Amino acid sequence: MSGNKNNAKLKLRLRKTETHGMSQHAQTQGLIGRVSVRTPSLCGGACVEVDSDTEAVVNEGFKLGCISCKKRGEVQAIAFIDWFFQASDDSNFSHLYTYKDLKGHIMDQRFSERLKWKGSNNTTDLQDGSIYILNVTNNDKGTYQCIFSRTLIYKTNEVQTITTKNITINVVPQRLASILSEVMMYVSIVGLQLWLVVEMIYCYRKISAAGEEALREINYLAYVSAPCNVISLEL
Repeated sequence: MSGNKNNAKLKLRLRKTETHGMSQHAQTQGLIGRVSVRTPSLCGGACVEVDSDTEAVVNEGFKLGCISCKKRGEVQAIAFIDWFFQASDDSNFSHLYTYKDLKGHIMDQRFSERLKWKGSNNTTDLQDGSIYILNVTNNDKGTYQCIFSRTLIYKTNEVQTITTKNITINVVPQRLASILSEVMMYVSIVGLQLWLVVEMIYCYRKISAAGEEALREINYLAYVSAPCNVISLEL
């Protein structure tokens, strides 16, 4: 009888232990589920506002940087960009460039065919409104103004925001180091071509000399073997 009682008590303890373990496992799984649901996604690209360079070089290209990040990346938005330019000897700004609905337009004829869009591509939710100036001249020195006109689209309403950034550009002569590097590049190219020509001439002469030597050996062997052939014929 005492043995049956002890077995019953042991089975009861095992059942309690299994039940407690299962409840702890369920709580752990529920906690993991809640944590996994509340964890934000880190796959989206980050937007960082970086100041533009301010020194351009004559006859070279120059990027006018203008970045305006949204405060909340998950909010949908539509934006367009307007650039204005005030030359160093002017008192007013003139409309330079506009980018809207995936299309850019040069508004100032002084920059005709010298501006390229370098901002956000394939989207109307613009955050990078940078442009690129080709063949910088001394007349490009002055203040450039970048204006972001953005519409934030919420479920119940829309909010209009405007962000303005000014960039003062100084134009300097072409750097001596840049000129020297270009000269050295062309000198290296010419030197390499001359070396190839000399190497080809040397190889041609070497092959030609080897061919002449082989021809002389063939003629010599033919001459030496000629008397033997005559003797064999006489015999």
